[in-house]
Amino acid sequence: MSRATHTVFNQSTPLADVNLFSGNRALADALHFHDAGFNSARLAALGAEMGSAVMQQHARLANAFPPQLKSHDRFGRRIDQVEFHPSYHVLMSAALRHGLHGTPWSAGAGAHIERAAAFLLFTECEPSVLCPVSMSYAVTPALRANMAIHSDWFPGLASRSYDERFLPFDRKNGLTMGMGMTEKQGGSDVRANTTRAEFDGDDAWGRRYRVTGHKWFLSAPMCDAFLILAQTSGGLSCLFLPRILPDGTVNALAIQRLKHKLGNHANASSEVEFEAASAWLVGDEGRGVAQILAMGAITRLDCALGTAGLMRHALSLALHHARQREAFGKRLVEQPLMKNVLADLAIESEAATALALRLARAVDRCEAGEDASGHEAAMRRLLTPIAKFWICKRGSHFAQEAMECLGGNGYVEEQGEGVMARIYREMPLNSIWEGAGNIMALDLLRTLRDPAAGAALEHELEPARQAHPAFDRRRDLVLRAVGGITEEVEARRLARDLALLLQATLLRQHSSDAVFAAFCASRFDTADVFGLLPAGVGLDAILERA
Repeated sequence: MSRATHTVFNQSTPLADVNLFSGNRALADALHFHDAGFNSARLAALGAEMGSAVMQQHARLANAFPPQLKSHDRFGRRIDQVEFHPSYHVLMSAALRHGLHGTPWSAGAGAHIERAAAFLLFTECEPSVLCPVSMSYAVTPALRANMAIHSDWFPGLASRSYDERFLPFDRKNGLTMGMGMTEKQGGSDVRANTTRAEFDGDDAWGRRYRVTGHKWFLSAPMCDAFLILAQTSGGLSCLFLPRILPDGTVNALAIQRLKHKLGNHANASSEVEFEAASAWLVGDEGRGVAQILAMGAITRLDCALGTAGLMRHALSLALHHARQREAFGKRLVEQPLMKNVLADLAIESEAATALALRLARAVDRCEAGEDASGHEAAMRRLLTPIAKFWICKRGSHFAQEAMECLGGNGYVEEQGEGVMARIYREMPLNSIWEGAGNIMALDLLRTLRDPAAGAALEHELEPARQAHPAFDRRRDLVLRAVGGITEEVEARRLARDLALLLQATLLRQHSSDAVFAAFCASRFDTADVFGLLPAGVGLDAILERA
């Protein structure tokens, strides 16, 4: 075959060996606004590491060679272990080394905001391995309800060392934890759970139970322990279930199979059964739902952060391609319609980052005891379902449009080298995990029953009042709806409208005038596709910022 027919030209280069932090003005400006004393050197180091070709190769390999279940050893003994590609362990080691799991709970003010920024940056490289990291972050404060377990396990959960070995917790350098709530018959309705726990005595870790039942989704089954829900004599309760018991024997957790999922391939999601497995009560009997809601609020933060991170990387890939690819005599980035699409994607990405970081600030202020007025606590309750609903709902649409910017090249997997395709498959997960859209909308309605919620929202939206007529019109309508009675059937619309208003307010405070004006001019009228920014919008200024 002639070499001349295979001359490759007009193709973009791989986006590699870039610093994901130093090029992200939207993230830097949001951080300066929420936490002026953040450690920029730490985030720049992480941005360089996650943007490196080396780590991108680890991300590819961890997804191209997914986990394998080893139910038995070669002698026929049941072992219930999962084998990962070495690149998975490299990525996990990096995540724990950068303190993305339990570490912030022992740090001071600003720790959760910096951790949120780091989570965004890591997600751009590889989101799948962050499932056990996120769960370890969420369950750590819940263990305070059993101080004996917390005392033994917190040092390992906060350790920056990753230890993949299948050993008892007190022989490991670092620990991870997961959660097991969903059962096949119930899904989000955890009150329908049938897994039962029978009292089995008291010991150094408190009330011990024998657990029999199943979990339809138990992600990251090689974690060292899990918080699960089970029915005790006192009702649905939260229990601590370790993989290896204090006496060194393996707990009765049988991994039935690993899930074959659309995306999230580097993460092992499993179905498991318990047959008189040992577990210890965390908190009060019958209070399991309240505890899981508290943990879910934290993992929902990570769903919003994760989607915002994926949006940012999809945007970066689209911009990188459009700056190099030529069509019809111009670079793609110079074509008016493509410029409109790219600028619109840039606005959406920045708005997602802004809203996710605002939620992280609310978490941080509440956990650091810096919320004397109670405003941050009110906003934390409101922002959690709003950010989870809207950012994650926009993710799949965003990824599809960004993929279209690359054309057929964006649709190609190529043994994991097609990063845009991997992003596209990953996007729906954060919208489903930890409560899908309807659950978030219902949570929002419950939160709005508190009379303080409306006052908190009005105060939060004040900085953008009278800055744009479209904002003011929507603000007045939505605040009236909040103060009145919203029908359940309209809860999704309210969640969307509040998300847009909050995003606009944040962009007014720490973005550019061009981004704020374009957001208000385009988002408060229903838009079903990207690339509908009106004439007169400063496209060049928006793209320069991105």
